[in-house]
Amino acid sequence: MKPTALGYLIITTLILVTVTTFAVMNFHFGWIFYLTVLGQILLVFSVIKVLKDQYSTDKTFEDFYEDYPIEAEE
Repeated sequence: MKPTALGYLIITTLILVTVTTFAVMNFHFGWIFYLTVLGQILLVFSVIKVLKDQYSTDKTFEDFYEDYPIEAEE
């Protein structure tokens, strides 16, 4: 199974939240440092993956939001 762009963003978010938790709990600096570097690399990789994702839609600005449709004026 090939990871999606959203999967990479979720993994990156979890790693960076873990870094924050480790910093608050006064973990060893080495763990925090290497997880921060890994998180930054994953963040750049995730952004590249999102930008290169072959996503297309048939929605336009006239469709507005899907959860709050606006009635078309006639």
